[in-house]
Amino acid sequence: MSQNEEARLDPYKQAALNENLTLQEKISDLHSVIQSAKTGMLVTRGDDGSMHSRAMNPATPYNETQLSLIFLANNVSAKFKEIKNDDHVNVSFYDQSSTNWASYSGKAKVTQDKDVIKKHWSTFITAYIGDLHDGVHRGNEDDPRVAAIEIIPDEIHYWITKHSNVVRSMQVAASAVSGKATSPGELRIITKDEVQLTQNLNTK
Repeated sequence: MSQNEEARLDPYKQAALNENLTLQEKISDLHSVIQSAKTGMLVTRGDDGSMHSRAMNPATPYNETQLSLIFLANNVSAKFKEIKNDDHVNVSFYDQSSTNWASYSGKAKVTQDKDVIKKHWSTFITAYIGDLHDGVHRGNEDDPRVAAIEIIPDEIHYWITKHSNVVRSMQVAASAVSGKATSPGELRIITKDEVQLTQNLNTK
């Protein structure tokens, strides 16, 4: 199917897609979506092909061009086995109050680098892995069970609402009557080339 035919058959996407933004504008708004939603769903694939998701809170981005996500977790959990089997993952965020959402498609990289763990450590993590009181597995940043999962995106799609609930409802109702597709917000795409550009900036 040609791009023109896709555009004709999916007018909603064409109405929503905003390609007239700078990369930094897109990143800044993406960060606001993630920080507002707070919790993401990390999806991994098991060795039998089945997909599993779980709620996780990423560390806050440390610089204005960061597109990768960092999660700290217990490396004994099943998600680490699944990432080892297949490092392709998806992470999605949804903010119910605004209907903003974001979807990361990319690969997961696991590390136990102490500097990375220390940089992103939160005492709340102890509540999820526990202190086993054996002098080793203390639930702190030196616990050998603690590992970082870095999500390196290939592409990011996100939606940001541009109007209030009332205006959105009116737009949808009017479009339902007229039959003309409308969009109460904007769809933005951060492409693979743009992701690569930010990675180059952050490694300099």
